[in-house]
Amino acid sequence: MTITTLLILVAAALLLGILPRGRARTLAYLSASVLAIFILQPVVPIRGMDFWLPTTTLALTVLVWSLYRTRAGSVWRENWPAISILVGIVLILAAGRNLGLDFPMQASRTPSLLSVILAILCLFSGGVFLTLSRKDGRIACSLAVVILLVLFTVLKVPALSLQASQLLRSLNQQSIQTASSLDLRWLGFSYIAFRLLHVLRDRQTGRTFPVSLDEFIVYVIFFPTLAAGPIDRLERFIKDLHVEERVSSSAYLQAGWRILLGLFKKFVLADSLAMISLNASNATQVTAAGWTWVMLYAYACQIFFDFSGYTDLALGMGQLLGVKLPENFNRPLSRTNLTQFWNNWHMTLTQWFRAYFFNPLTRSLRTSRCPLPMSAMILITQVSTMVLIGLWHGVTWNFVLWGLWHGAGLFVHNRWAEWRKTRPAVSSPAVQRLLNGVSLLATFHYVALGWVFFALPDLSSSLRIFALLFGGGGS
Repeated sequence: MTITTLLILVAAALLLGILPRGRARTLAYLSASVLAIFILQPVVPIRGMDFWLPTTTLALTVLVWSLYRTRAGSVWRENWPAISILVGIVLILAAGRNLGLDFPMQASRTPSLLSVILAILCLFSGGVFLTLSRKDGRIACSLAVVILLVLFTVLKVPALSLQASQLLRSLNQQSIQTASSLDLRWLGFSYIAFRLLHVLRDRQTGRTFPVSLDEFIVYVIFFPTLAAGPIDRLERFIKDLHVEERVSSSAYLQAGWRILLGLFKKFVLADSLAMISLNASNATQVTAAGWTWVMLYAYACQIFFDFSGYTDLALGMGQLLGVKLPENFNRPLSRTNLTQFWNNWHMTLTQWFRAYFFNPLTRSLRTSRCPLPMSAMILITQVSTMVLIGLWHGVTWNFVLWGLWHGAGLFVHNRWAEWRKTRPAVSSPAVQRLLNGVSLLATFHYVALGWVFFALPDLSSSLRIFALLFGGGGS
């Protein structure tokens, strides 16, 4: 995302934030967010996909809302403004070329207007059917979860992404010889899918509350969070939408400072560090241990400033709009152990996995008929959780190894912490400060070494970098 695009989004947030609270403001947020998913959608070499991917995001959102919706009544009577805006924007964008218009958010030619109309009719029919059904919806929710996970897997597994690209190119009468696993760049799907999975899981367990279609769509595709999260919770987000007070002048100042800080982190620090940080290209050129460590340190700082910068921008824009998004980073590089690091790094993602995987798995293991030893349960839950977090980033062996690296580290720290509880506490403040300093350096280097698997595409290049780092040479 360019700095120009970000500044346009900031200006939009500033203008929308001055609107009076109420349904009209939520609908304005809806319009801006729907337009944003088309504007921000990366260019896709498959004909029409930079239109169909955002449109599919909207379709999935509407269908999941249809499953989540608990209030009986007419879908149209309650939600006609949101439906009208949604359908209107999609149809205008689809009809643009036929009307002789050339919208800047359309990177390639849109599909035929007839195909878009037919897709909307199918979606509307499916949504009405789901909302009129008064059954508990558990089967439909389970099916929706499976569909989201299948889409997620196709996007994250390079072999499947390549096959999907070849299939879509063939349907579009394009050459499959130039197909790539990187063709399907779906804006924000990793975050959008997890928001949808969150509400589906809550629906299955009965934790629901009334929410209108416009509120739900704004929650899922809130434009400040499209690029890099954070992953908010529906109930918390809707409460902010319903707050009656206007954004105060002090909140504007805080938001402005957060946005400036995010721009500095991303475009000054992260982009500068990117020139010397570890990546697939630089890894093939370095031959000395010293420069390899420099590249690794640069990458460790780059990924923090890049991700943290985007988070600052999202939180700043959210504050301009009256929405206090959850923090994602809390000085993780200053933490003295791996557990503290993961409690303060990408916090909304780790909290999501803790709520929907780690805690349920722990309860299941503890209540099983053949309970495992406590250490074995801790090992299984921590390693499996971290492997899944790795797979969330991409389904490759390097991400699996990254997950195993952190899962093993968390397990070792857990056992060490339990052992330390039986030993006398350090009484000398000077010794404690020394131990904290050593722990901080050890934690930083453990995390940094794990980034080797994260930054490089395959195991062989990762092993070569490890050999260089520890003086073994590389070939």
